[in-house]
Amino acid sequence: MNKKYSELLQNHSLHYLEMAFRTDKCALLESPDGYGKRKGTCGDTVEMFILVRNERIQSVTFISNGCLNTHACANTVVLLTEGKSVNDAWSITTEQVKNYLETLPEEDMHCAELAAGALYLALVNYREHKYFPWKKLYRRK
Repeated sequence: MNKKYSELLQNHSLHYLEMAFRTDKCALLESPDGYGKRKGTCGDTVEMFILVRNERIQSVTFISNGCLNTHACANTVVLLTEGKSVNDAWSITTEQVKNYLETLPEEDMHCAELAAGALYLALVNYREHKYFPWKKLYRRK
């Protein structure tokens, strides 16, 4: 085992490691009910896709070109969001993401803000399509 990998395992919680290496929620959805994309000042990008049934978030996926911290934060947002009502999803905070991961470095809190921000934009997009369904036909790529 190389030194860098060994340090990663020693310096992070099990929750962090699980979220950092989880890949089952990394997917592009062709027709999501809500879509949000945020690009951070660091250059990382997170795109969130939500599927909603009966005002409950059934599924969340994301794609990211970011670092391991961004990936861990995006997966944590997915974990905290799925199964919640749309209204409850608005209460997910960057602090909850940090607390769940336990070992997210303070200087990388912007990764949690990036992931949560993409979720909020997906929720706004969902609400917009709910009240103005014709706008879904003109979605920007």
